[in-house]
Amino acid sequence: MEASELLKKVRQIEIKTRGLSRNVFAGQYHSAFKGRGMAFSEVREYQFGDDVRDIDWNVTARYVRPYVKIYEEERELTVVLMIDVSGSKDFGTVSQMKKDVVTEIAATLAFSAIQNNDKIGVIFFSDKIEKFIPPQKGRRHILYIIRELIDFHPDDKKTDISQALKYLTNAIKKRSTAFLISDFIDKNSYQDALTIANRKHDVVAIQVYDGRETELPKVGLVKIKDAETGAERWIDSSSRRVRDAYKTWWNKRQEEMENSFKKCRVDAVSVRTEDDYVKALLTLFSKRN
Repeated sequence: MEASELLKKVRQIEIKTRGLSRNVFAGQYHSAFKGRGMAFSEVREYQFGDDVRDIDWNVTARYVRPYVKIYEEERELTVVLMIDVSGSKDFGTVSQMKKDVVTEIAATLAFSAIQNNDKIGVIFFSDKIEKFIPPQKGRRHILYIIRELIDFHPDDKKTDISQALKYLTNAIKKRSTAFLISDFIDKNSYQDALTIANRKHDVVAIQVYDGRETELPKVGLVKIKDAETGAERWIDSSSRRVRDAYKTWWNKRQEEMENSFKKCRVDAVSVRTEDDYVKALLTLFSKRN
């Protein structure tokens, strides 16, 4: 993509997603994603009704009268966007590519994060870690992230979600909120890695898929290509048996994915490319309030 075209696209996405994060998501994001807990603020004299467990015994001994510790919410978060950039992201039939929807969702979350004074970083992954952008604050940092989301070209086409989760667990030392954005088309199991990552961090899963992936259209003999392996094969989509087998495979895959999220206690939402992702994100946020 040429520089001028890229800048225009970045600007378009900034205008749309920054507006959404300000006008639609501002309060919901803040309440749905909490800080790391309570941080010590100051001490004051004990008052009737204070919890005796909050008494600061060192200060109490110094002034020979009881003092208690006062805490306040440690609001600042580290947010990590885990972006699947494998070959299957280039699929799209109804209105736009999956990668375009992923870009807008990621940008909206990024602007929501910086409006709450949170740091934001990105892990781009295929079947390996393609690129890591360390968490920082600021509009310039967000625009750099959006540029990368639009114009990033991975080395590999396959998917290994487990590798990305292991990297998150090892590379991000402080507890963070991690948005795992993928179509979750992965031949490998990622449940164990997801369980471990979600113990250390707060992992949130966002599945992006195209409506045409859920069933085969009846269009006769067609050649299909696996975007991740390059393998091609002919199938007869006019066959009811073939179409039913595909539908069964899709439903089973979705059920296995949803069960994995439940077992790992990961909040999740699915977004179809032709649907409104704003509604899906609001549903996700409301789950957490």
